[in-house]
Amino acid sequence: MTEDEARRRLTAARVGRRASVDGNGRPHVVPICFAVVGDRVVSVVDHKPKQTLQLQRLENVRRHPDVQLVVDHYDDDWSALWWVRISGQGRVVDSGVARDEAIDLLARKYPQYRGHRPVGPALVIDITRISGWRAAHEHL
Repeated sequence: MTEDEARRRLTAARVGRRASVDGNGRPHVVPICFAVVGDRVVSVVDHKPKQTLQLQRLENVRRHPDVQLVVDHYDDDWSALWWVRISGQGRVVDSGVARDEAIDLLARKYPQYRGHRPVGPALVIDITRISGWRAAHEHL
């Protein structure tokens, strides 16, 4: 898969799985909604029920900014399988213009954010590497 194709599939994907490293050095993976702009991926702590806005996923990034995000497509027809993985440096944006811009990007992609703007921090991933794979005989 070319990098252009990987970026196209990443941008179009509706959900991904973000991996970070917790304080004990263990992987911590969570599903996220996200948007892509240039060489950045943005997500936000949204209004879905949570016990607190002080989430482990944010603390992980503050301590260890190396993160990865995987998006994929599964089909019982294995010739249609594909995945894209980005590696990058994550940062938590608690307030300000960068956070507001991230929410605006997400609201363009997800109607749920238009009527009920998230109040939590944004997570920005600066992409350092992108790779992907697709089945050899996939029909695009």
